[in-house]
Amino acid sequence: MNFEQLNNIVGRFAYEGTISEIKPLGEGLINDTYKVKTAEADKPDYVLQRVNHNVFPDVDMVMRNIDAVTSHIRRKLQAQGVADIDRRVLRFIPAKEGGKLYVFLPLDSDGGGYWRLMVFIDDAVTKQAVDPESSRAAGRAFGNFQAMLADIPVKLGETIKDFHNMEFRLEQLHDVIKRDPAGRVKEERVQKMLSEIEKRADEMCKAERMGREGTLPKRVCHCDTKVNNMMFDKQDNVLCVIDLDTVMPNFIFSDYGDFLRTGANMVAEDCPDMDKVQFRMDIFKAFTEGYLESAKSFLLPVEIENLPYATALFPYMQCVRFLWDYLSGDKYWKCQYPDHNFVRANNQLHLLLSIEKHWGEMQAFIADCMK
Repeated sequence: MNFEQLNNIVGRFAYEGTISEIKPLGEGLINDTYKVKTAEADKPDYVLQRVNHNVFPDVDMVMRNIDAVTSHIRRKLQAQGVADIDRRVLRFIPAKEGGKLYVFLPLDSDGGGYWRLMVFIDDAVTKQAVDPESSRAAGRAFGNFQAMLADIPVKLGETIKDFHNMEFRLEQLHDVIKRDPAGRVKEERVQKMLSEIEKRADEMCKAERMGREGTLPKRVCHCDTKVNNMMFDKQDNVLCVIDLDTVMPNFIFSDYGDFLRTGANMVAEDCPDMDKVQFRMDIFKAFTEGYLESAKSFLLPVEIENLPYATALFPYMQCVRFLWDYLSGDKYWKCQYPDHNFVRANNQLHLLLSIEKHWGEMQAFIADCMK
């Protein structure tokens, strides 16, 4: 899109200043993102973003969730006397007409879709590397994010239905096994993997059972806890958590386990050398220390004692999802070669096996953190 088209979209929001430049920002795979520069030194720059409504079909719900979450955090920061709040929580700019935090342009028009505008956080960076230092910061930041929202008075919507529901993911797998659309179910290696999945299925679905029994609460979670979903200042202090589209009610295991699934794997999730797939206890310990430092004030004993379960749950869940896609004929994730999804599933299974070897060590470490 050219400057004039993008400038017209920005003009639908109640921004301040004179727009001098609009350029693509980042390398996001889901939303289209642009940096909007203003000419005046005393006016903020902005981030213009088109929300992918194929991934998030109810954009109005997404933005209502984000409004509730950022407003709640902003009020708490103001009560604490925190300075420079626009660097500590995202601020979205309302549309000139209607006051919503997004505008919709007809899909058959230039620039059609759902757009939003937020204040750009100056002098801030994201990190890609996962090491003990950044993992501890991530644990502290995501734990604090949950803690700040533990008393939010608004019930949020589920922006991606059953996103981290293990029972649902197993139902998907069982359905594709019955249909076998790609003719892959009878492969010996698939049968071996299915055996490993089924022997753990009951245990891995216990979060849903505990939720129905009323012993495990759902809380407001980020649900995409990657290290690059935080902004750092130039002194390596965490400023705020970003990328809030997936914020929704879930068990706290989502934020805790999903970070460790990617951050604590010695290799990438599609590494084909299974001998190299190992669970990094240094990352586990650093992230857990940071997380419990921020979150233990509101966590229930049942949530804390099940953190090792959360660590195992997400490699298991992703193994199920990758195998489901392999048996479906590779319809969901992009594949670079025919066995790519099976390799991904096998990688996650081996990560799970490595995690299980550390079970006692994880339990002991968490107990020590709580003393």
